Amino acid sequence: MALAGTLLPIALAIIMFGLGLSLTISDFRRVVVYPKATVVALGCQILVLPAICFGLVVLFDLPSALAVGMMLLAASPGGTTANLYSHLFGGDVALNVTLTAINSVLAVVTLPLVTNLSLSYFEVGSGTLGLQFDKSLQVMAIVLVPVAVGMAVRARARSFAERMNTPVKIASAVILALVIAGALLQELDNLSGYIQSVGLITLVFSVISLIVGYWAPRLAGVERGQAVASCMEIGIHNATLSIAVALSLLNSSQMAVPAATYGVLMFFTAAAAGFLLRSRTTEPMPSDR
Repeated sequence: MALAGTLLPIALAIIMFGLGLSLTISDFRRVVVYPKATVVALGCQILVLPAICFGLVVLFDLPSALAVGMMLLAASPGGTTANLYSHLFGGDVALNVTLTAINSVLAVVTLPLVTNLSLSYFEVGSGTLGLQFDKSLQVMAIVLVPVAVGMAVRARARSFAERMNTPVKIASAVILALVIAGALLQELDNLSGYIQSVGLITLVFSVISLIVGYWAPRLAGVERGQAVASCMEIGIHNATLSIAVALSLLNSSQMAVPAATYGVLMFFTAAAAGFLLRSRTTEPMPSDR
């Protein structure tokens, strides 16, 4: 666990640096252009999904450590993979970039808050995440600092940032795969039991996240392309961040299991949702632009 706890934050920092290479200040300003879509999506991400996840955790009666791991996953912002899926299935990618940027900033506050409440409710250990100043700084260090550095690089050397985009993604994917494999091997004896415990709940949570992500904006009158973007942003959580916090800050490989399981399943559920949405022929609702 010590090796995983050290390398995973590095992998996450590389991923967030790669995100920063694709962002500009104007991405944050787009919230004015997409007010309704942004507010609805963020409301679902920050309030609705943690509440749904808590209900699922209670319903499935998960062991305490796995329950906290699920809540940690629900509190994590959307993953950068959402941008790719949104592009493939007709979503508003500019809105995805905006939501990812804002979510990454908000997660510095919301993720420790939800994690603390979960640790307290499920009575797991005595440590907390957000109420300890040093751990808050660690969350900021692995989330915001690399993004800011990436944005600074793009602002000063755009061509270099664009050239580095693919190599950074490849490097982060390789490191991440090695670290997750190591974490899973460490829990190999308990792995089948974990899959039995969290396989179904992570699948259900993934499907519900995608449904809420699409239909909440649609019912609010958001046009279809933005709803698809919201679907992918809300339906594809940053499992890497959840695993990093579980392993490096909470020192628990058990809490990382839900995110690791979800991280595999989400690619299939998100793809299925994308194909279903692309096949829909309903007329778009009025845009709020």
